[in-house]
Amino acid sequence: MLSVTLGPFALAINHLLLLIALALATLAGWLAGRRQRVNPESVLFGLFVLGLVVARLGFVITYWRQYQSHPLDIIDIRDGGFLVWPGVTAVLISTLLHGWKRPALRAPLGVGVASGVVFWWLAGLALNEHEDARLPEVTLLNAAGESVSLSDYQGKALVINLWATWCPPCRREMPVLQAAQQANPEVVFLFVNQAEDRREVATFFIRQNVHLDNVLFDDTAELARQVGAAVLPTTLFYNAAGSLSGSHTGELSNASLEHYLDNVSDPKPSSVSQPSIPRNTR
Repeated sequence: MLSVTLGPFALAINHLLLLIALALATLAGWLAGRRQRVNPESVLFGLFVLGLVVARLGFVITYWRQYQSHPLDIIDIRDGGFLVWPGVTAVLISTLLHGWKRPALRAPLGVGVASGVVFWWLAGLALNEHEDARLPEVTLLNAAGESVSLSDYQGKALVINLWATWCPPCRREMPVLQAAQQANPEVVFLFVNQAEDRREVATFFIRQNVHLDNVLFDDTAELARQVGAAVLPTTLFYNAAGSLSGSHTGELSNASLEHYLDNVSDPKPSSVSQPSIPRNTR
């Protein structure tokens, strides 16, 4: 499962796990400090925010060339651009500092942070173990109405974008994906439309002046069902062996897409300078 819907809201499963970890940390900290009448709730929430901010800054610094011409995009966290370990490290260091300054907080704060971090880590491992991370055996249709099997594309790094014309973030990220497809010929990009008429999709491309290779059609949304994608757009990243190396729910930015491509692509010779993904102007 990659995403879930909660009434009118949709969440990537990793975001849901993070919120559950915060709730668990708050509960565990409150229980640990109840006898001493110490409640670390506000401190725990502050640590949570600190972790997110540092994780975002770490990502922005790493992919700064993608942000330097559009610095306001730094605060647009919809692209999911976070580096986990800088954030976790900042939380742990700040926890130690709080405990050193306020001895009464040491036990409840330590229990809360440990509970949240351990749950989040173990839940992530369990989710990865439970899910089938192999390339699904699904048959799709190409623009001519001919059957195409996903397994035919195995053998190269593979990016699969699940999208629809009625989806605003799908439309906004199309120029980013188009530029990435042109700049990364060693990666196969598949654009799998979800349950729409082929003529309608062709008209959309003409009106939007979008030119994509490998546009496929999933008339029954079977691929989305098999991978557990309840939200569009969803982008899947498979390595050459056909194993899932990452997934993204929501709109991709140049920076977040480059981050995933760094992990899924075959290592490139260091002597060759790779072109950067052109920035989409909005």
